[in-house]
Amino acid sequence: MKVNLQDLTFDHKILKAGQKVLIRGTIYTARDAAHDRIVKMLNCGEEIPFKLENSAIYYCGPSPARPGAIIGACGPTTSSRMDIFTPRILKEGVKFLIGKGSRSKVVVDSIRQNSAIYLVATGGVAALLSKTVKKVGLIAFEDLGPEAIYKLEVENMPLIVAIDSVGNTVFKMQPFNV
Repeated sequence: MKVNLQDLTFDHKILKAGQKVLIRGTIYTARDAAHDRIVKMLNCGEEIPFKLENSAIYYCGPSPARPGAIIGACGPTTSSRMDIFTPRILKEGVKFLIGKGSRSKVVVDSIRQNSAIYLVATGGVAALLSKTVKKVGLIAFEDLGPEAIYKLEVENMPLIVAIDSVGNTVFKMQPFNV
């Protein structure tokens, strides 16, 4: 199924755990250090550098682009490292999280409560995923290097719905066949 992340008329609730999707649209990279700063800013009432409502966050720290390339390798990082920050981020209206690996019960419950979606990318395909990036721009926290927040415009990024908006998860499905 093709999913345009910025199509506000698209009912993301139709996405089901185990479903394969091709996404297009704007996603923001953010790893541990960026999440820590975002949550601290939110807790202090500060404005963050991009709109969280209806956004998609990709747990990724892209490598530098080679000459002539838009971006370097941009594979997912282990999502569970963001679990401590995820409930707070989801309260702000984030609709899509993209990473790899399973999530804690607290995060699954928060995804369900906030009607969000967790998508997974296959680990080890960072070079392939970089080919789906059509445009990239630095948004915030340049001092974090690859862990800075980047705005990516992607087209046909292949992902799997790992946790749907009602809390179903591929990590508990039998057989694990996605």
